[in-house]
Amino acid sequence: MDRELLRKNLDNVIWKIEQARLALNEHHIVQIVAVGKYTTIENIKTLYSLGQRAFGENHVQQLAQRSLELKDLPIEWHMIGTLQKNKINKLLEIKPSLFQALDSFELAKELEAKLANKQQSLSCLLQVNSAKEDTKSGVNPEVSTEIYLQIKEECPHINLEGIMSIGAHSDDVKKIQNSFETTYKIYEKLQKNGANICSMGMSGDYELAIKCGSNLVRIGSSIFENND
Repeated sequence: MDRELLRKNLDNVIWKIEQARLALNEHHIVQIVAVGKYTTIENIKTLYSLGQRAFGENHVQQLAQRSLELKDLPIEWHMIGTLQKNKINKLLEIKPSLFQALDSFELAKELEAKLANKQQSLSCLLQVNSAKEDTKSGVNPEVSTEIYLQIKEECPHINLEGIMSIGAHSDDVKKIQNSFETTYKIYEKLQKNGANICSMGMSGDYELAIKCGSNLVRIGSSIFENND
């Protein structure tokens, strides 16, 4: 992909984020995680040279391969997809900066056992299924605070830094907004327990997510596709 097109796409995303965050609060800061799922190593290198530092992958295998190929760059890697229990050891070998999709207490217990064994710790976000959709992973909003606190208490090797959710899969903007607002209310409650990341918003809905309080967005196609 042409460097100038990548620059243009990134600038466009940054400009839209600026508008959305200023509409919320001029002191609000938003981090971009560029999702490399369908792009090439070369495009990731180019984007890094343009100043992007955090990159996310949906699959452990691809994260492992790319973090190895790009080991000379101090990239902040995020695992943003569902983690199967048989891939936990592989993920821990990679040592990502953040695992965004801790979607159950059961997974937390499995992770904790492996982390304790390796004398490692891992920063995570609890995934909340705020839209209550069967196709999405995550804990139910009603029990999310309780589960968050339970993980904090029983899993000392997991550093819970906040929560993540995916907006409602709908053409109804109000539905999507409601799902983001639900997530943000949970995040607000958990701030007194050390939560500092509210990860909401992808290419199709990140502006709305920021207006609802998101401070981390996961952007793939808006950066890596030819959007002319």
